[in-house]
This record gives sequence, structure tokens and C-alpha cells, in this order.
Amino acid sequence: MELHTVGLLSPGDMGHSMGRVLTEHGLRVITCLEGRSERTRQLAAEAGIQDVADYKTLVQEAQLILSIVVPAQAVAVAERVAAAVDDGDPIASLDVTYVDCNAIAPQTAHEIEQIMAVAGVCFVDACIIGPPPRSDARTRFYVSGRHTEAMLALNDWGLDVVDLQGKAGQASGFKMCYAALTKGLTALCTELLIAAEALGITEPLTQELKGSQGRLYARMESGIPAMLPKAKRWIGEMEEIACTFGALGLTPDILQGAAEVYRLVAETELSERTPEDPTPPPSLQETIATLAKTLT
Repeated sequence: MELHTVGLLSPGDMGHSMGRVLTEHGLRVITCLEGRSERTRQLAAEAGIQDVADYKTLVQEAQLILSIVVPAQAVAVAERVAAAVDDGDPIASLDVTYVDCNAIAPQTAHEIEQIMAVAGVCFVDACIIGPPPRSDARTRFYVSGRHTEAMLALNDWGLDVVDLQGKAGQASGFKMCYAALTKGLTALCTELLIAAEALGITEPLTQELKGSQGRLYARMESGIPAMLPKAKRWIGEMEEIACTFGALGLTPDILQGAAEVYRLVAETELSERTPEDPTPPPSLQETIATLAKTLT
């Protein structure tokens, strides 16, 4: 398959950065912005991502379609793509691969794989580890399934794609386990600091953490304020991890609790920040003080 056009759904925080890398390396990247916000439209334009009229055009022109949306929208987006492929107007010589890059449970990935199979579309299970891709190679894309070669081709276009050499669902499982640590830990740290503030022991606890858990406290100082604009998206991700663990016979409660922490954050004005906001984020102390006030 000669790759010349990638479809991207959707060019939000992560998606537009990924699209920018691909366009800067010479690939044409397209999307369908129907119903999307003005902010998303601006991000797409800044990344050089072209808007097409509808999903039908997207599946006609793209050889690779990347789904990068919030977990709750992953199945609905897949269904829209499948419907565009099979809408009663046959598409001649369709050769497209659908890559789900979302933070979803393996069972959700299998559901999407079946949707694509019915539509006659090749499917790749993928996950993203790291921040939105830039030029410092800190972001990796892990893939699994029978059609990973289509996604591996993006190694020639500025991305770092690693094949897990396994069946579809394993890349999603990889993401669930990794995010349980990174985002689960952020939720735990946020909750314990809110509890300390409510108990009136913030200052002595801070001094103890700086002395005996210095690296972890430094992570709290940077990671918790940085989490604020992402909290709404992370609710669904924690719920998907809970489903993953529950299906394995493990307790889902730990990650359901993490989802509740992010839901608390999402209900405050702190979550209204956007990643491109040029003003400094609130400090860790300001963040925790604001969140603690929601308990009263």
C-alpha cells in the first residue's frame, strides 16, 4: 500500500499534534470537522490538516484512518466510519485501514474490530504512550493485530510505532496497565493532598514528602496542575481501565475511585483551562486549596 493520505479523527489536543508531525514529514492529513468546535478547527488549521466534506470523502481518500477521541466516543466514531463505507453507494477499490488509538478496554477494541470486519475494513489496535508527539521522540505508538504493517509505515513519517506482535486488544491492554500507574497515581496523589488540606496538615505533610519522597513530590508539583485541562477526558479512561481489570477478575474499584477524583476536578473551573493557554497554571498549593473547598 502506497501511503499518501492519512485521515485523522479528531484533531484535538493529541490528534492535531500527531497530524502536525505527519504533515511536516510530507504526508497529506485530512479530517472531517462537521460538528466540531471552533477551537478544534483552529488546531487543525494550525497543524496543516485539511477539512473534507464528510466521512464518505474521508474513507475514499485516506489509506489510513486514525481514531483519537475520548474513550466514550470511540465506538460511535467507528460506527460512523463503517457507515460511510457501507452506505449503499459502493466505493470502488477501497483500501483503507482503521486504527483505533484510544484509551479503551480490550473488550471495547474487540467491539470496534467487529464493526470494521462487517464493513470490510482492516483494523489495527493501537495505544499512545507519552505526551502529544513533538520532535523529542518521547511519544510511542504500540500496535497489535493482523494488519499492523499499515501503521508501522508511519515510522517513515516521523512517528515511533512499536509492534507488540500480538492479537488485537493487546495494545489497548498495554495502555490500560500503563495508565493505571501514571494517571491512577496522579489521582491518588490529588486525593491524599486534598485530604491533608481538609485535615489541616498540609504544611507538615509537605515537608515530610519533600524530605522522604522528594522525586514523587516534584512529580506532584508539576503533574497535578498539568492534569487540570485533561481531567474530563481522564474520567472515561479510568472507567475503561476499571472495566479491563474487572473482566480479568481483579477489583475495578481502585480505578473507579480514580475516575471519581477526576470527576471532582472536572466539576470545578480549574478544568476549563486549555493546553494552549499561555498563562501560568495554578500552583500545586493553589490547585489543592481550590479542590478542598469543594468538600465543604
